[in-house]
Amino acid sequence: MAKKSFEEGLAQMQAIVEELESGELPLEKAIRRFEEGMKLSKYCNDCLDEAEARLTKLTESGEEQPFQAETVLKEDRLK
Repeated sequence: MAKKSFEEGLAQMQAIVEELESGELPLEKAIRRFEEGMKLSKYCNDCLDEAEARLTKLTESGEEQPFQAETVLKEDRLK
């Protein structure tokens, strides 16, 4: 798989999901697209893992503090 950004991988994966959900693909093509989507899913997860590791290194205390998306979203809603 050629090097792409997380956003490009996510957009491609979303397009595949829409294509599969349409129900218009022949079985063999649907299977190939599903396989491609699974590879993109792994790529995107790897990108997120790498980003999380980088953010962990940047914490001020030096202790691992995993990013909690739910906490950030709740705090934003309270503002």
